[in-house]
Amino acid sequence: MSDFSAKEILKAYDVLKNVVTHTPLQYDRYLSEKYGATIYLKREDQQKVRSFKLRGAYYAISQLPKEVLKRGVVCASAGNHAQGVAYTCQEMQVPAMIFMPTTTPQQKISQVKFFGGEQVTIALVGDTFDESAQAAKDYAKREQQTFIDPFNDFHVIAGQGTTAVEIFEDATTEGVSVDYLIGAIGGGGLISGLATYTKETHPETTIIGVEPEGAQSMIEAFSEGAPVKLEQIDKFVDGAAVAEVGEITFAIAKKYVDKILAVAEGQVCSTILELYAKQAIVAEPAGAMSVSALENLKDEIQGKTVVCVISGGNNDISRMTEIEERSLIFEGLKHYFVVNFPQRPGALRQFVNEILGAEDDITRFEYAKKVNKGKGPVLIGVLLNDKNNYAQLVERLATFDPRFIDLQKNESLYTLLV
Repeated sequence: MSDFSAKEILKAYDVLKNVVTHTPLQYDRYLSEKYGATIYLKREDQQKVRSFKLRGAYYAISQLPKEVLKRGVVCASAGNHAQGVAYTCQEMQVPAMIFMPTTTPQQKISQVKFFGGEQVTIALVGDTFDESAQAAKDYAKREQQTFIDPFNDFHVIAGQGTTAVEIFEDATTEGVSVDYLIGAIGGGGLISGLATYTKETHPETTIIGVEPEGAQSMIEAFSEGAPVKLEQIDKFVDGAAVAEVGEITFAIAKKYVDKILAVAEGQVCSTILELYAKQAIVAEPAGAMSVSALENLKDEIQGKTVVCVISGGNNDISRMTEIEERSLIFEGLKHYFVVNFPQRPGALRQFVNEILGAEDDITRFEYAKKVNKGKGPVLIGVLLNDKNNYAQLVERLATFDPRFIDLQKNESLYTLLV
C-alpha cells in the first residue's frame, strides 16, 4: 500500500462509522484560559474500549479474508491495542491469542478478558512491549495465524486516522479552524493516521507528536534517519513506552509531522491529576501526553486553536499513589534525603524545629540500617510547602549533616531506597 493516503482513511471511516463511537470534540475552558488559546479535547477516552486503538484493530481485522479469520489472529499489546483486538474478535467471533508484557497493569488485563470473552486467550510474556511482541510474532508464525500489528500496518494506521476525520467534521460544523493538532506517539500509528489525513485535507494545520521523555523512539529515529531500538526505556507511560517505532510509521511521520516533543513522566503525572481535578477526566499516562505538551508550547500557541487527542482513559486506580508521588517530585515539592542523625533523644525534635520550614512536612522517616554508633543514617522524605524553599532547606541540612545525600541526584540509591 505504497500509495497510502487520506482516501484509505476515508475508506476505513466508512467501515467504522457504525462500529466505533464518534467521540466528542470538547471545548475546554480551563485549559483555554490557562494557555491563552482555544483548546479542544478529542475524547478518545470515551471510546467503547476507552481508547482510539479499537479503530485500527477493527479495521485491520475486518480486511482479512474469511479463511484467514477462521485460523485466528494474534497480537501483542501493553493493553489498549489488546482491548481493541479483544472487542473486535468478540464482535466478529474470531479466536485471538493476545500477548501482554508481565508489567501490564491488572486493570488492562481484566478489561481484555471482559471485552474478549471466550474468544480470547491471554499470555503474559516479557518485561517490555518489544519482548512480548517478539513472542507473539513467533507464535503467529508457528501456528500460521495473522499477527495484528499495533502500529506498523497500513490498515491499522488507516483506522487510527479516522480520529482525524471526526475532528475535522466536528470542527467544520462548529466553524472552527484548527491551527494545531497534538497526538501521542508510542509506535507511531496514531500520529501517522492523524498526520496523513490532516496534511492531505487541511495542510495549514500544524501536527505535533508527543513522546515520553524516557522512551523517545521516534525522536531518535528522526535523528538517525531510520527506526532504531532504544537500549533502555522508562516503562511508566506504558501505552507509549515503545523501544522502536515502525518503519511505516516512521516514514509517514517523517513526511507529515511538523514537530515532536518529549515530555517528562513527572509532568505527565501532573497533567493526569490536573485533568481529574479540574475537568473530571480520567486519563491514562499516554492519554494525557498531548495535554501535557501544552506547557512546552505555551508561548507558541497563544491565540491559536489547538486540538489535543486524549488517546486513552484506561488508568489503573492502584497507580494513583505513584502518579501523585512522581508529580510532587517533578514539581519540586517532594524530596528524599539520607541524613546522619545523632542517636540520642531529641534529635528528631531538633531536626523538625531547626531544619524544616514552618509549613514543610516529613512524609517518610526510617533508619536505612541500625548501627551501634553515635550517628545513624536515616531515609527521610520531605514535602515542601513551596518549591522555592528547597535551596534554604539544603543549606540548613548541611549544618545538621554536611555529608547528607540528596537522593534525587543519585538515581541508583533512589531506586534502592525509595
